[in-house]
Amino acid sequence: MSKTSRRAVIAGAGALAASSALAQTQAQTTAQTTAAPVPATPLPRVTIVTALGAVTLELAADKAPISSANFLRYVDARKFDGSAFYRAMKVQPDPVTGLIQGGAKDGRLFPPIAHESTTQTGLSNRDGAISMARYAPGSATAAFFICVGDLSGLDAKPGQPGDNLGFAAFGHVVAGLDVVKAILASPVSSAKAQSEAMTGQMLDPKVAIVSARRA
Repeated sequence: MSKTSRRAVIAGAGALAASSALAQTQAQTTAQTTAAPVPATPLPRVTIVTALGAVTLELAADKAPISSANFLRYVDARKFDGSAFYRAMKVQPDPVTGLIQGGAKDGRLFPPIAHESTTQTGLSNRDGAISMARYAPGSATAAFFICVGDLSGLDAKPGQPGDNLGFAAFGHVVAGLDVVKAILASPVSSAKAQSEAMTGQMLDPKVAIVSARRA
């Protein structure tokens, strides 16, 4: 018996009945509230409109909050508008495997973000994944890439020598993977790139990013 009910006994049988009814109603309300499922917060989505079509991404803000928030601040500031996909790296032709890389212009960058390793997030650079491009860990800003096929070799590899932290995956394509593949298949320049490792991978012409907005 609750303290309220015990006090009601002293006051009289009528007060006890009223108090018991109130307690029962409160208990039912509490039970209903406890039993009601808490709706999950939907993961943010972004649609990138390119010259070859639209690509919609779902960001893993629950698992990779730093990278997701960074991408969204570029989207919300419209810093991707007027930029481009400028690189298409083909790993193998059949099945088609590779990545496309794009991002905001150098003069439109926010400060770099902390690196979120795939061992930390549980995500992987597989088909349709979006990840942060970088040089050293902790140098990522606005450059990102989208995977076509299994590129899990770009995940973190603890225990291996050198820079083994991999690339930070933070979401995946939910619509428009055909557009990603079309960009990957676009013509590239044969001219020597600024980075020799990217020679033969620079799109010519670049594929314009018209806009990037929350979906």
